[in-house]
Parts: sequence; C-alpha cells; structure tokens
Amino acid sequence: MAQKRGKNYQSAARNVEARPYPLDEAIPLVKKVKFAKFDETIEVHMSLGVDPKHADQMVRGTVVLPNGLGKAKRVLVIASGEKVREAEEAGADIAGGEEMVTKIQSENWLDFDAVIATPDMMRSVGRLGKVLGPRGLMPNPKTGTVTVDVAKAVKEIKAGKVEFRVDKTGIIHAPVGKASFSAEKLLENASTLIQAVVKAKPAAAKGKYVKSVTVCTTMGPGVSVDVIGFNSRAL
Repeated sequence: MAQKRGKNYQSAARNVEARPYPLDEAIPLVKKVKFAKFDETIEVHMSLGVDPKHADQMVRGTVVLPNGLGKAKRVLVIASGEKVREAEEAGADIAGGEEMVTKIQSENWLDFDAVIATPDMMRSVGRLGKVLGPRGLMPNPKTGTVTVDVAKAVKEIKAGKVEFRVDKTGIIHAPVGKASFSAEKLLENASTLIQAVVKAKPAAAKGKYVKSVTVCTTMGPGVSVDVIGFNSRAL
C-alpha cells in the first residue's frame, strides 16, 4: 500500500515538475520546496546499471566533499601505542585500544559517527562486526578506515569525507550537505559526489551506468536530475 503523504509534502511536490532538471536547477529547487522546521540533510540518490550480487559490479568508495556536511563527526580511533597519540593530535574525539572494544561490547556504547582502526587492532575490532556492521561503522581498508596513517584518516573524516556504496537494489544514497548551505556549496558537493561515483564505474558494468539521479531533503519530495553526460564522462 502506497504511503499517504502529508499536506506539506503534497504542497511542496506541486512545485516540482515531472521532468529531469539540470543539476544546477535541481539543487535550488530542493531548497525552495523544503518545508520541515529543522535543518534537513540534502541527499543524492543514484540508480546504477549494475548488479551488486556480482562482486565485479560492486560500486563502493569514498570522497571528501569540498564544503563538508555541516555536522562535526565524532571520530573514534582504535589503535595501539604511538598511534593513539597521533589520532588525538589529529583531532580524534576518542582514541584508545582494547578498552574501546570492551566498552562497545559491554556497554553497547555507540557515541561516535565514524570508526578508524589500525591493522594490528582488527583482530579485536572484528568482534564488533554485529554491532558496527549494520550501522555502517565497521572499519574497512577499502574506505581508508583501516590504516596506519590514522592522522590522515581522522582529518579526512573531519573535513567531510563521505562513503558511498551501492545497495542490493543498485542504488547509492549519500548526503551532500544541509538545507542551510548555499545552493553553490550544495552544487559543488553534489557534483563532487556524482563525479566520484562515475569514476568508480566497474569494468564489468554494461549498458547505461547512471540510470537516474534524484536530489531531495530528508522529508521533502525528490527532484529528478538530467543524467545526460554522466554516462560518458565525469562532470
């Protein structure tokens, strides 16, 4: 059964035509039709012509958005020895070793937005898979969150690093900023994200790669983006 939308949503949706908009028109329109009382997140949803069931068609990566996300992320680093001090000096909110793993396990402590671990700690961190995995917080070498260069990883996350990963239906969902951002900053962030996804196209992907792109706020209606050009080159 289709979800019944509220009056505010329906009113906002009437301002969005059923056609694809150029990205530089879609972003201002999303800001214009925003109706929630809080500072909503602006999201980009990309439907890709891949089959994620095949490992060689998995699309995954990270990108540092030039204007950040408008929210200071709390970063936990699980490391040993000097790496704990390096993490703290780089701006990590919490840094420690085995005791961090124990705290998460015994207290169900999750007061952080990102986790970085050094390779030597992954045997212990691996025990947290059932807790961190479903929340998208499990450190992974592919996203740069399992690394010996903890200072660089902390700084990137603090600067607005976003992880993108295609879901089982072939769609990428990613934040690109807050509704309070200027249209110019949102456009720059969205363009950077889309460009990164385009560059991450797997060699095994055949046919049309970017099938559709939609931009929306957390609560608002989606605005369809014209994808011409996304399939042949980055922006």
